[in-house]
Amino acid sequence: MEQNEEREELLPDAPSSEAEIEIQKLVEERDSLQDRLLRRQAEFENYKKRAERERSEYVQFASAELMKELLNVLDSFDLAMRNAADESAASKDGIDLIYKQFLDALSKFGLKSIEATGQPFDPNFHQAVSTVPAKKDVAENTVVEVLRRGYTLNGKLLRPAMVAVAAGQ
Repeated sequence: MEQNEEREELLPDAPSSEAEIEIQKLVEERDSLQDRLLRRQAEFENYKKRAERERSEYVQFASAELMKELLNVLDSFDLAMRNAADESAASKDGIDLIYKQFLDALSKFGLKSIEATGQPFDPNFHQAVSTVPAKKDVAENTVVEVLRRGYTLNGKLLRPAMVAVAAGQ
């Protein structure tokens, strides 16, 4: 008897019967399964959030390739408007109106022109293709001429502006 009492004193938390051992195993199994379930639920929630974010980005930038193609049309319009000085006022006004409608339609889908003239040169949005001597009223490293407009699509650079930059003498 003394040996049994000593065992119980040494292992007070140890189950004393097979039923208690079985219950303890079942409790541990339940805890393990619940932990796995909670982890799977968290993984699934993360998956749903990631899928929604990816879908949103895809929708937002799916039109980028189309916009890049349409930029060639905008470039042709810009060229036509520069050369329209020789045309009649009615023809020039017609071209201006069509150009404005075209830009308005594209801007509804997130296209925005990069304003460059008079701005400090920013290599993130401008591509310098030439330099010109800086004049007194123009600071060095300032964009003085836009040779081809640049555009962003929903805040992301679609095409940098090709510019001429004022350089020191």
